[in-house]
Amino acid sequence: MRKIISTFIFAALLLSVNPAQATQFIDGMDDVPLPDGMTQITQDDFSFGNEETRLLEAHLTEIRSKNAPKIKFAKISEFYQESLPQLGWIYQGNRGNDLLFYRDGETLEVVRESVSPLIVRITVKTKP
Repeated sequence: MRKIISTFIFAALLLSVNPAQATQFIDGMDDVPLPDGMTQITQDDFSFGNEETRLLEAHLTEIRSKNAPKIKFAKISEFYQESLPQLGWIYQGNRGNDLLFYRDGETLEVVRESVSPLIVRITVKTKP
């Protein structure tokens, strides 16, 4: 009887806990997260690679809806400066509106392509 009550309590606890929302990643870039409020423009993606090098490029744009506030590049910049170091990317600084990161012989650039609508280009490439 005790086992049944313990199992029931355990099941009730599991059902009452909200699961953590899974982080979404950019398609083709399993190690680069997608910021909330942004979506990938998949027809603009570019990918090239072999065993020694890779070049990946993805474009993101803000999700447009009547209730959603406009997203500024500063928010995207802050998001990547906080999240990418947790994935091993080392922040190298800014070059104009570009953010630069480095990890294991590769560079990652976050570039603002357009303000309205906000379009951001993410490029990962092997550093020569």
